[in-house]
Amino acid sequence: MYERMLNKQEEPTIAQMTAYCGACANLFTQLNEWLSGTFGTGQAITFPYGNQYGWGIAHRKNKKLICHVFAEENAFTVMMRLSNKQFESIYSQVQTGTREQIDHKYPCGDGGWIHYRVTCRERFDDIKTLLSVKCI
Repeated sequence: MYERMLNKQEEPTIAQMTAYCGACANLFTQLNEWLSGTFGTGQAITFPYGNQYGWGIAHRKNKKLICHVFAEENAFTVMMRLSNKQFESIYSQVQTGTREQIDHKYPCGDGGWIHYRVTCRERFDDIKTLLSVKCI
């Protein structure tokens, strides 16, 4: 369940990545289009961190990494880093499950990394909230 695209030898197209997301394909497309359209991020298909992460779409704004969106079977995961201040600014606006992920983020400097799996509309809305504070 939620397997990623791990064959480094075959770079997928965005269409293949979208299809791989299955039930969440529409949300995968909406998120990538929203990031590009709203915040002007550039997209690049990457295999950034090794075999356990697989293929994803890197979103950058002026060379600054905003996030990676990893295609998964029937889902996708957004990996991003926020400062503690950014996490605190949206903490009360997100669901309990999202707060738990924030509480257990991987610490890094003044903030940390989260790997946020999107499987439904509610989680999609929360990742947009998280990304909005990142892109401001």
